[in-house]
Amino acid sequence: MNRKRLEGRIAIVTGASRGIGKGIALRLAAEGALVAVHYGTRRDAAEDTISAIEEAGGSAFVVGAELDSLSGVDRLLQILDEELIRRTGSNQFDILVNNAGIGTSSSFIETSEEDFDRLFSVNVKAPFFLVQQSLGRLRDGGRIINISSGVTRIAYPHIMTYNLTKGALNTFTLHLAQLLGPRGITVNAVMPGIVDTDVNASWLHTPDGHKHAVEMSALGRVGEPSDIADIVAFTASPDGRWVTGQMLDATGGSHL
Repeated sequence: MNRKRLEGRIAIVTGASRGIGKGIALRLAAEGALVAVHYGTRRDAAEDTISAIEEAGGSAFVVGAELDSLSGVDRLLQILDEELIRRTGSNQFDILVNNAGIGTSSSFIETSEEDFDRLFSVNVKAPFFLVQQSLGRLRDGGRIINISSGVTRIAYPHIMTYNLTKGALNTFTLHLAQLLGPRGITVNAVMPGIVDTDVNASWLHTPDGHKHAVEMSALGRVGEPSDIADIVAFTASPDGRWVTGQMLDATGGSHL
């Protein structure tokens, strides 16, 4: 019997109650990792993720904290420490997936200072300080995977502020990879394109919306959460040990 690639590892996935984050949590758990399923406000959805993991034979637990401030990061780590020490006797972990994020429907002209600050707080500041405060918890040889976006290489000016946050995440990835390389920690960004999640359902599940999304991809279909989760699982595993500081395009060849 083949050993699961992440057996004995502990993974933290932020924003794992639904969509891409849920897919990642399920995939890492299937590889044998104990997964901390983070949620912001939807504990019921996070519990659904836990149930799906456990039904498939995996192990996971929930961590609730809103990541729109430093106090939210502190809250997440406090709960995480307590749960990991209770379960394993240590607060050390191996994999951090910064997936939690928010989008916007505001155009460049319509974006307010409040909108701008909230987007950067959740999408950039939270991952920055979560990594900073986790460096003593993350084991040597660990993995950090930041969920970025294909909009960092494709122009979508109607959601410009969101795009800027993901560009910042790519830069963060590059510099972290250099900083943490001596510890054997790899840092990569995965850049999804259009993925069939409930966030996109309102327009993607219309005939015109679906047709448009399919036509954008060189592979002729819309992405699924599992498409992104498989890439994350590779970079999180020993197989990804020689890949670091990379922005991995996961758009299905959109706008080639």
